[in-house]
Amino acid sequence: MKNELRKRIFTSIFLLMLLLLMFLYTFVLIVSLIIIALIAWVEFYALISKIFKKNNYKERTLKFLFKLSTLIYLSYVVFVILFVMLGNPGLEVVFIYTILVSVMSDIGGLVVGKTFRGKKLTKISPNKTISGSLGSFAFSFCLVPIFIQLNLFSYNYLLLFVSTFIISFSSQTGDLIISLLKRKAKVKNTSDLLPGHGGILDRIDGIIFAIPIGFLLLI
Repeated sequence: MKNELRKRIFTSIFLLMLLLLMFLYTFVLIVSLIIIALIAWVEFYALISKIFKKNNYKERTLKFLFKLSTLIYLSYVVFVILFVMLGNPGLEVVFIYTILVSVMSDIGGLVVGKTFRGKKLTKISPNKTISGSLGSFAFSFCLVPIFIQLNLFSYNYLLLFVSTFIISFSSQTGDLIISLLKRKAKVKNTSDLLPGHGGILDRIDGIIFAIPIGFLLLI
């Protein structure tokens, strides 16, 4: 357990450093996004291949549609980030805020869910509870006064609270969708690329759903 926790901490530090470099340097942002998107698609490819094992026409068609739609969507996410941020200097704060909402949603869901437990949220992911989902929203809302007090956003509290709720909801939905696919594929993680965390897709499942919503709401 201690060894696993140590791996998780070191990997988290690496990911935070990468996020900081992406924020500071455009070149790192572009290269990192492309690499992350490619690895995520490869992991998704492997996931879908485990779900659709039969070689009949129906499953081959579904497998192709899943892979194609995911490739298009990941390309769209990368395009949204690069096009909006590179074309509008100063919008890095929207990118960071959206990611932080997703991260806080994960932390809130884990901490509150483990502490209070209670009724299960859905059969898709047995470990997720209603209390955990509420904790995800609560932790995400903690970012609102911080960003407003630092004058990072010019929105009023109500607008930012509503936007944060929608972004957190999108992140939780993305997490559930990938959890459903992993359950269908009968795997715990999409890969073991990130020690203590699983695969790239395990880490960005909520983020890739939240980012387009975040940009749409906050710009």
